Amino acid sequence: MLDPIPSKLLKEVLPEVIDPLLTIINSSLLLGYVPKTFKLAVIKPLIKKPQLDPKELVNYRPISNLPFLSKILEKVISSQLYSFLEKNGICEDFQSGFRPYHSTETALLRVTNDLLLSSDRGCISLLVLLDLSAAFDTIDHTILLHRLEHFVGINGSALAWFKSYLYDRHQFVAVNEEVSYRSQVQYGVPQGSVLGPLLFMLYMLPLGNIIRKHGVSFRCYADDTQLYISSRPSETYQFEKLTECIIKNRMTSNFLLLNSEKTEVNYIIIGPKSSACNDLEHCLRFDGCSVDSSSSVRNLGVLFNSNLSLESHISSICKTAFFHLKNMSKLRPMLSMSNAEMLIHAFMTSRLDYCNALLGGCSVGLVNKLQLVQNAAAKVLTRTRKYDHISPVLSTLHWLPIKHRKDFKILLITYKSLNG
Repeated sequence: MLDPIPSKLLKEVLPEVIDPLLTIINSSLLLGYVPKTFKLAVIKPLIKKPQLDPKELVNYRPISNLPFLSKILEKVISSQLYSFLEKNGICEDFQSGFRPYHSTETALLRVTNDLLLSSDRGCISLLVLLDLSAAFDTIDHTILLHRLEHFVGINGSALAWFKSYLYDRHQFVAVNEEVSYRSQVQYGVPQGSVLGPLLFMLYMLPLGNIIRKHGVSFRCYADDTQLYISSRPSETYQFEKLTECIIKNRMTSNFLLLNSEKTEVNYIIIGPKSSACNDLEHCLRFDGCSVDSSSSVRNLGVLFNSNLSLESHISSICKTAFFHLKNMSKLRPMLSMSNAEMLIHAFMTSRLDYCNALLGGCSVGLVNKLQLVQNAAAKVLTRTRKYDHISPVLSTLHWLPIKHRKDFKILLITYKSLNG
């Protein structure tokens, strides 16, 4: 609603307006100034999860709709900034969010691999998941600019540009044709912007050094932080390092995000069950934070249990998939083959393929559970009878069976890792 013309029309007339656009972008870069019209956002609140109470405002994600031209300008800055970060090795090695060749799957593969190796050595591991509420919205602009200058090395007109970008921003909320008054943005980076994720990543840069000083392993994906440490059953006092690390982070004045009022802590003890594990569950205390210990925890969409068998995760996938499949079977007579297949892939295949490289060490029985889901989906799609053989159907659809899908994913990631 902030664009004077639809973006689709702008793309069509681009050859006629390319020179003025280029002048605007180059002038912004040279002067270190962002036009005020580029710093106005329309907030479209989106509920985070369907099951959450829509009357509670905290359950909404404030997505910023920005002018089309401002996104073009941000894209130019983003590509230059990212190439600078890569060239100078400034990015955090263990941050998987907002980076090419990194994903939730690569982050989880690294963590799972480390935990399995520790378990093979007979060690107990403590995995702690930090969930930061409203992380993008609590960034302090003064601290961010300080980090851009002193941690990243940006100065001169480039630093002036970022200062202009962050300060004097305004926003208003639009819901059902109703709009609120405009308010100034005092903190945070816009969710829905091109630069927001990259600036958040740079804001969190010192976090890695603090964690490493405590001898704790970690992996981040955006604002989701996984901390883990392993020790022999007789040396669980080592886990105090992790507790100290969390408290240290929370008390560090620069890290406003790690505030006890806004931070949830979930932890799970992984490894052979022993009396040491039982004692550990009673003595773990993360001062000032809400702590939840469980037999399984959700980590970037994957359920981890204490023996890393992924049994809980696969059961959850099957339950959700069959629920959707039941609804799709009712719709199937009204859909064409192509539309039905699109629906199956959106609701079923996406779930079966998500982080399936983690299934590398799973038992045959667990993999067969997922295969039953795929078989049922193929029968609904092709309207095959219940007791007909499924192999010819999968072959006709060109669907790889689950076992081969996970093998293919592992080989693909291995190939990409070896070839840069």
